[in-house]
Amino acid sequence: MGKAINIPTSGTQCIGAYLAEPQGKPRGGIVVIQEIFGVNAHIRAVADRFAAAGYAAVAPAFFDHLETGIELDYTDAGLQQGRLLVGELGLDRAIEDVASAAEAIASAGKIGTVGYCWGGTVALLSAIRLGLPSVSYYGARNVPFLGEQPKAPVMFHFGEDDPSIPPETVARHRQMLPQMDVHAYAGAGHAFNRDIDPHHYHEASAKLAQQRTMAFFDKYLAHA
Repeated sequence: MGKAINIPTSGTQCIGAYLAEPQGKPRGGIVVIQEIFGVNAHIRAVADRFAAAGYAAVAPAFFDHLETGIELDYTDAGLQQGRLLVGELGLDRAIEDVASAAEAIASAGKIGTVGYCWGGTVALLSAIRLGLPSVSYYGARNVPFLGEQPKAPVMFHFGEDDPSIPPETVARHRQMLPQMDVHAYAGAGHAFNRDIDPHHYHEASAKLAQQRTMAFFDKYLAHA
């Protein structure tokens, strides 16, 4: 369904991206923000899923700033390398890339973001700094930014059994951003949406979160 494209960034460098387009006129556009493992098969499938629901979905390859074509395995080595890469990349550059990706699909209509893990925090920052309606899945780096007021609606998804995001952290989201929807899923851990990873995927939670995410985008993008 999708294809590889290049998008210009705020500097002179272009980065790659995966673009999935719907059949017919788009209902809006969604920037799909990767985990620390790159724009891999899972992230491409996520974009395809949003395209099947009628949205133009683009997943920018942030790591192209550092090395092209990075797709990491779900192993300790992949986790370690991914952490190093996002540390080197930095959140400010990621937000600039989200803005560039949103511009690349601007013809689709109103644009939002959805992000997973590291990308969940980038999604939150996209609402704060870019004013894009955003859905944040298990963003373990969110806490330092909860005192900043988002300029657009945000929906949060967390697994109740996520050791990297304890219940008090989820509660802090509700305390600091009471106007936003914060969902926690019993029996789900970190990365519960990652359906190609049997060690983390929690089907019931992933499906319910996807339903809520689609309702969010239908409200704030398709009917805005």
